[in-house]
This record gives sequence, C-alpha cells and structure tokens, in this order.
Amino acid sequence: MLRFLLLTSLAALVLAEDAEPIYLEHQTMVERVVGGEIASANSWPWQISLQYLSGGSYYHTCGGSLIRTGWVMTAAHCVDTSRTWRVVVGDHDIYTHEGTEQYLSVSAVYVHPNWNRNNVAGGYDIALLRLSTAAVLNSKVQLATLPPSGQVLPNNNACYITGWGRTSTGGPLSAKLKQAYLPVVDHQTCSSSSWWGSTVKTTMVCAGGGSDSGCNGDSGGPLNCLVSGRYVVHGVTSFVSSLGCNTLRKPTVFTRVSAYISWLQGIMG
Repeated sequence: MLRFLLLTSLAALVLAEDAEPIYLEHQTMVERVVGGEIASANSWPWQISLQYLSGGSYYHTCGGSLIRTGWVMTAAHCVDTSRTWRVVVGDHDIYTHEGTEQYLSVSAVYVHPNWNRNNVAGGYDIALLRLSTAAVLNSKVQLATLPPSGQVLPNNNACYITGWGRTSTGGPLSAKLKQAYLPVVDHQTCSSSSWWGSTVKTTMVCAGGGSDSGCNGDSGGPLNCLVSGRYVVHGVTSFVSSLGCNTLRKPTVFTRVSAYISWLQGIMG
C-alpha cells in the first residue's frame, strides 16, 4: 500500500498493487526523515516548511523547495485541499524562533492539472506556490538548482532527502531539519516485480530502499542530488510503502523534476 508523506488526516488511497502508495502526510503531527542525521543549520538553504493555519496557529505539514524568490515547488498532494498556507524559509528548528526565518504567505496554488488524488501511481504529484512577497536571499536562504529537462540520473547517484518528517514509522518527532543519504535506484530496478513494480512510472525517481527513507511530514521536500559537484533538486518527495517508511526494496518515490520543467516554466513565466 502506498503512503503519501503529508501531515493531514487524509484517507489512505488503495491501489490495485501488492504494495500501495501512501501519502507521507498522514497523521496530524509533525514527522521526519527515517535514519540519517540532523543537518547543519541552513545547509540546505532552499528547503522550506509548508504550514497550514488551524485554530489560530500554523502547523508544519510538508516540505518544499524555493525555486525563485517568489515561487515554491512542492507536491500536489500537499496542497490539493483548500487551506490558508504559509511558507517558512531560513528555518532549522520548526519549534524555535531562531531569527533566520522569513514567514511568507501564499497568494496562489497551482496543482498540476493531471494530478489525481485517487491515483497516486499515475504521477503528476507536483505543485507550485506563488508567494505574496518575495523571499530575501542571504546566506541562509538560497534558490534551488533544477535539472535540465529530461535528465535522468544513473543508478546509485548520490542524493540526500531532507525534511522535518517522522524519524521512524509511527515514531517520535524531531524539531530540527534532518538529512538522509538516499542513492538513486534506477527505473529498471525500481519497477521490477520484487521492488515497486508497475506502481513506479518513468516520471518518478526512486531513492533508497534500505534503512533510511522519507516518512510522514517529508512530502513535497527535495531530493538533493550531487551532479557535477553541486546539489540539484531532482525529486519532489511523494510516497512510501504502507508497510513502513523504510521497507526493504520499497524505496522512497519522488516526482522526477526533470519531467516537469516545461510545466514549471509555463506557470512561472
């Protein structure tokens, strides 16, 4: 069963697969990367916390990437419900005000038109947020680098997932941004019958498959991959297995950013 990595109480989606995908945002509490370690403060300066308003307070639900000063890229399943959103850039500990944060309201949400919340395996789990005011770039806040259109990384390419999601399946919370090393699993391997099978499409990227993984609360955040000496956001965190966030041979699945470059540019202009 598939699980999306978001933090709202959405019902699990059931697909006709042996292992269905699940949004990484189930649960109403903040969750984070399984395994890995606490990242150095602001070492992934394009990472954002997406938060929603409830009862007068804002709560973290997903991650995302600052790709222009006025635009954030996240997962469609994070924002396909109507809520009051805000984006926090320059954050590290989401429960502590450290003075480096910028709190930015969201003026418009653009979910990919082909996204279907009832068919996560169909893909298109990508969205753009237009910010009401532009982020101010500094040493703590930088823009993500996106890949060229169509680029597909080789098996075992070095990547890191980053996020504030659960530290274990159903496990405890941690306030500080985490990172975990998740090498790419190529499509031929990931789509084989003993891995994800036909659930995984060529417009997705698999990474991990061992003890480290994404988990609830990581949805929408970046898969940061080392390409030619710099980190490029090649994935948007989408789903894991309902059998557990770090199930063997069920690597974390990401929307492949390079498959959507033209759509992103078309929205942002």
